[in-house]
Amino acid sequence: MMIPEEDDSLTPRPPRRWWHLAAVDVTPLRRHRDFRLLFVSRFVSFFGSMITTVAFPYQVYQLTHSVLLVGALGVLEFGAILAFAFLGGALADARDRRSMVLLSEAALMGCSLLLAGNAALAQPQVWLLFIVATAWGLFDALQRPSLDAMLPRLVDTDELAAAAALGSIRSTLGQILGPALGGVLIAAFGLSVTYLVDVGTFLVGLASLGMMRAVPPPVDAERPSFRRVIEGLRYARSRQELIGTYVVDMVAMFFGMPLALFPAIAQNLGGARVLGLLYAAPAVGSFLFSATSGWTNRVHRHGLGVIVAATIWGVAIIGFGLSPVLWAALFFLGLAGAADMMSGVFRSVIWNQTIPDSLRGRLAAIEMLSYTSGPALGNFEAGVVASIFSVRVSVVSGGVLCVIACVLCAAALPLFRAYDARLYHLAPDPRPDSVKRENQ
Repeated sequence: MMIPEEDDSLTPRPPRRWWHLAAVDVTPLRRHRDFRLLFVSRFVSFFGSMITTVAFPYQVYQLTHSVLLVGALGVLEFGAILAFAFLGGALADARDRRSMVLLSEAALMGCSLLLAGNAALAQPQVWLLFIVATAWGLFDALQRPSLDAMLPRLVDTDELAAAAALGSIRSTLGQILGPALGGVLIAAFGLSVTYLVDVGTFLVGLASLGMMRAVPPPVDAERPSFRRVIEGLRYARSRQELIGTYVVDMVAMFFGMPLALFPAIAQNLGGARVLGLLYAAPAVGSFLFSATSGWTNRVHRHGLGVIVAATIWGVAIIGFGLSPVLWAALFFLGLAGAADMMSGVFRSVIWNQTIPDSLRGRLAAIEMLSYTSGPALGNFEAGVVASIFSVRVSVVSGGVLCVIACVLCAAALPLFRAYDARLYHLAPDPRPDSVKRENQ
């Protein structure tokens, strides 16, 4: 007879103290074995990917000396995501989600192996780098919906905000530490070894995923089809609280995303030596918010929380654009990063509380398109406005338009603004009955 694998979710929850409100809530890590395994897998794997994020464009520029070709990498990757995101969402609702993440993770590791082999050649092939960039987008589009749809199967409903905050800590640490280590590895050992370090992190990630239990599709799952994709789009359109999460995030990123202007801004704040600080500052703000996010479990008006966070983002971008000195610029970028993470936590809770398990993968695909298209288009918009007027006008006007857009969204989407987790009908708990009984 097969003995069921133990889950320490039977561990009683300690009473909450006042200081817990100013610290990250680690309850999901403490209580759920599979969530711990997924956390380790994503932390190590994402850390390695951030190393490659530095090495990859560096290699393209070294081989081509073309900023335009470096920019084309992002266009290819986003194009692949756009083409395959809905397929990834449909597969997430029809296949075992852990297996989808495992297979796509192995494919992404294969991409890093190709990069390592290509970098070891006497004459690395540039065309292969563009193929890998496209493959990254494809496999990311197939993986991300399944990855996002797994979370409600791994933790309790009242732990979703804490789980989202822990995920943000994981990602922001990777964004801060990965690029720093990537630069050191490139300088000390070269590109081939740098890519192989990424391969090593994939191996750790795959091992952790392999130890997780299966996450089978919902009982009412059907084969992937165009009709199933349309069904997901119709559901999203029917729920104003979901439309609000997509629209507010997209307008905030479109109007208030000045990353493309950082090299020009750095020239007036200290030159190339401060450029890395500008890129790191939002991630530092996100990390600090996540590390003090215990209070988010007490928030129930998540729609209003998203609107407030996006508004703070816009105000912070205005402050950044007007900053005459480096410390002020870094402060406002850190504030913007904290606001972005606040929005991300509350959006994640709304998605996981209101979307039925049978639609979760397809709705995750829509979410993926919303948070990838906003920054891509926002950087383009910032560059256009800066070329017509000036860098300062581009940044400040973008922040002002972001605030205005948030106010308009709040007025136009009253159901989103009024969303209250205590009053709205929550999506049924998708976990097996045996797991739910363990948590009682």
